[in-house]
Amino acid sequence: MADTQPGAEGARRDMIVIGASAGGLEPLRRILADLPSDFPAAVLVVMHLGATSYLAEVLQQVTALPVRQAESGETIVPGRVYVAVPGLHLLVHEGHLLLRRGPRENLARPAVDALFRSAAATYGARVIGVILSGALNDGSAGARAIKQCGGLAIVQHPADAAYPEMPLNAMRHADIDHAVPAAGMGALLTRLVREPAGPTPPIPFNIRLEAAIAAQEAAGMAVDDQLGTLARFTCPECHGALWEMDDGSLLRYRCHVGHAFTAETMLAAQATQAEELMWSLMRAHQERAALVRRLAEREQAQSRPDLAQRYLARARDHDEDAKVLQELLRASATVEEESGSGAGGS
Repeated sequence: MADTQPGAEGARRDMIVIGASAGGLEPLRRILADLPSDFPAAVLVVMHLGATSYLAEVLQQVTALPVRQAESGETIVPGRVYVAVPGLHLLVHEGHLLLRRGPRENLARPAVDALFRSAAATYGARVIGVILSGALNDGSAGARAIKQCGGLAIVQHPADAAYPEMPLNAMRHADIDHAVPAAGMGALLTRLVREPAGPTPPIPFNIRLEAAIAAQEAAGMAVDDQLGTLARFTCPECHGALWEMDDGSLLRYRCHVGHAFTAETMLAAQATQAEELMWSLMRAHQERAALVRRLAEREQAQSRPDLAQRYLARARDHDEDAKVLQELLRASATVEEESGSGAGGS
């Protein structure tokens, strides 16, 4: 990156951070295809990934800009595209990339919020954050952080997104500057990066602190006490205590080891946990029913019919319990289908 400091006179918007999830590949390909070969800003991409990713190779096929998987410690160069790798947060600090196995945010690592927040804390008004198609709301807190630090926030127009939840939630919780279809995003970014960035306000303490948590430079209950108040809920990931953070209209939570959630992601995680528990309980009751039937068979074979009947009665009780759980699972699936509140696709 250029040596210009975040708030320096004449600084331009030379840090583009893009977040995407389900349905985000095609708009991302379109945006990069539309950027000119002399694009004067670095582009950092976080897309929710599986254990293996060929995203850099896929994107290189459509753009004249060099695309590469991010490497920790690498100097950020304008005109290049850096793609997050599976299992590690992509962060930035003083002109370099950082890859860190910090705590997951919104059940994801790499997470959009972590990248956006670290870019905002480091580059202030020079940052443009872009949120593309995806489920739930990773990126909303990051977009708020970018705006608080003087940068610009852009979303793919929800009507243009295969999964509009991420853009819609960002629009709900952050002061979005532009909402455009993917076909117009490349031209918009090309114009914005050639404009002066404007002044960077003082970076809020909480944004710096949360960026440090993602970089594994800060953690613990004393840190969380600085971010919010102790909540009555437990972390869906590690089952530790949670602190509630009031981030404008966005309600968020962090645990003392650093896992972070929006309230909506918490609900999705709790729903998944409840479903897993019900499946486990149903299996346990079915297995207990089968076991006591086996005992009943043995008692019947040994001419003890009274004891066999008692075992069979217990088996019927376990069958009924399993049936109740099966009905609960069916009802839960129906509610999720009707509300569209499942965590899939994020």
